[in-house]
Amino acid sequence: MGRMINTDGVGKKRDQLCRAVVLAVRGLAAKGAVDDEARDMAAFIAIALGDIHETIDVTVAAWEKRDYWIKADQFRMQWGWSEKMSGQVRQAVLLNDWGELAVLLPEIGTRLGNVKLPKRKALGEPWNGALAELKRRKT
Repeated sequence: MGRMINTDGVGKKRDQLCRAVVLAVRGLAAKGAVDDEARDMAAFIAIALGDIHETIDVTVAAWEKRDYWIKADQFRMQWGWSEKMSGQVRQAVLLNDWGELAVLLPEIGTRLGNVKLPKRKALGEPWNGALAELKRRKT
């Protein structure tokens, strides 16, 4: 039997989460009023940024095993913002502070500006029920 290749790596997961975050940021920017879907979108952004941060150490571990310390440190610095931003968005969502979210969302959009969304809408709406999940994770 040949080698088993894992096609669902953390890099692929991080890319999918980045695309979903960009989709949610764009959706929130297009919203005129704060409704349940907008709250779910904002909560999803907080959760997804936290999940993105969790993939960083897994990615870097393989490089550190091969003594690629500089590459690992550069990658950590490149994605280090995700943990801080996740906490800020999480706090703003739980406090219902939409003024703070209005400041944070453009910064997230800038950080993920190079992410390309697919032409077909294959991502769907991954934010459905995210606010309940965020509140559940809080406790």
